[in-house]
Amino acid sequence: MARIESIIKAEIQRLAKREVRSKFLPLRREVWGMRLKLSGLLKSFTKLDRWAKEQTRQAERMEINLEATPEEVKASRFTPERIRNLRKKKGISQRELAILAGVTIGAVTSWEKGKFKPKGDKKAALVALRKVSKREVKKILAEKAGAKSKEGSKKRRPKVNRGQRKVGKKVLKK
Repeated sequence: MARIESIIKAEIQRLAKREVRSKFLPLRREVWGMRLKLSGLLKSFTKLDRWAKEQTRQAERMEINLEATPEEVKASRFTPERIRNLRKKKGISQRELAILAGVTIGAVTSWEKGKFKPKGDKKAALVALRKVSKREVKKILAEKAGAKSKEGSKKRRPKVNRGQRKVGKKVLKK
């Protein structure tokens, strides 16, 4: 009886292995195919990632500067109305024009009132501003604002109110 039992047990094991192999082999092939696809996707992803990084580096290098040739600057004629119209055409305020030209708001106001005329590199910045689109103007302003915020991010001292005195890092009440 033990012999029949072992024969049946061995036959069941053989049939079970055969069934498992028949189910497992197609799955193994499918997994192998998926691994190949994944490998290909990873390679293409790394290529795209390198390309994207290169593009961002190139974009950073292509910083938009407000520069004009000396001939253009010499040939340009700026009246107060033209300066005001240029500013309005670009959709910027006097403050933003002052930031772009590297002057104070008072200087821009004086240019627009006709008290003074822009000279030198300030005039060159206005000439170059003519060639730049509104979108690029906004980008330049955002870059300058970002650079300014990085410079101004110093640690501030705690405010000391009346009736208080500062000792070291602590503020004590009197």
